[in-house]
Amino acid sequence: MTVADFDGVTYRISTPDSKSIINISLGWACAAELFAHGAKDVLRREYGNLLLDTPEQGYDVTLSIDLEAVSTDAEEIIRKVSLLKRNLLAAPFERAFAEQEQCEKEQKTEIKSELMAVHYRQEEAIYIKSNFDRITVIFSTTFKDETDKIFGKVFLQEFVDARRRVPALQNAPQVLYSLREPPLELRHLNLKDSDDVSYVTFVLFPNHFVTGDVREETISRIQIFRDYLHYHIKCSKAYMHTRMRARVRDFLKVLNRAKPEITNAEKKTASGRTFRRS
Repeated sequence: MTVADFDGVTYRISTPDSKSIINISLGWACAAELFAHGAKDVLRREYGNLLLDTPEQGYDVTLSIDLEAVSTDAEEIIRKVSLLKRNLLAAPFERAFAEQEQCEKEQKTEIKSELMAVHYRQEEAIYIKSNFDRITVIFSTTFKDETDKIFGKVFLQEFVDARRRVPALQNAPQVLYSLREPPLELRHLNLKDSDDVSYVTFVLFPNHFVTGDVREETISRIQIFRDYLHYHIKCSKAYMHTRMRARVRDFLKVLNRAKPEITNAEKKTASGRTFRRS
């Protein structure tokens, strides 16, 4: 069975050798980039001997699960398998956090870290860079539909403005937005120059990636930012269409009520003859 996920991810679930052994494979265009940033180590840590050294042909990662051996811990296995994509994409974030922590321990005020790029969607990418006091995460987003451009610009600008207006969001990561012009961290790259492209920058400070649940939540949430944005654009368009249909129905009712009555209409008998008053 083959299943598609967001961001061009493909899963394949199969039982090639035995019905008691299930293979779950994942294919992603950016897998090679993630492996270069330490994704293999993250997967080995999370899945242990469930991770096959050689994935299924045509896929990048394969987990092999013996149902007879894990029957007592089925819920935990299901949870871990559901996080396969998340754990794969977590590698560059964990690497950036580790670099920042090491710099902080050594009390350095400058760090020469690599700009990690993950081209996880067609014509879109995530850029991650660590600094001595922060982690910068940049999303490049592309909207080709004219309506999506308008909604996307409104939502992205709101991310910037909301933190300034709402006191409860003062501890949230700083958000920056730019249309067409890439942030300073990306100026040296030969990026596409187009009005269709915009950039959203999240600045994470140490309190946003404290070791433990806070760090895991940060990684999980920031990964799905693009899906979150796409979801709200679709919901807004659906809401607008619903309002437009309701307004059209109201206007039709008004037009129907405005039709004048015909006072001199001819009246006919049951046989079809015209009835005239004497």
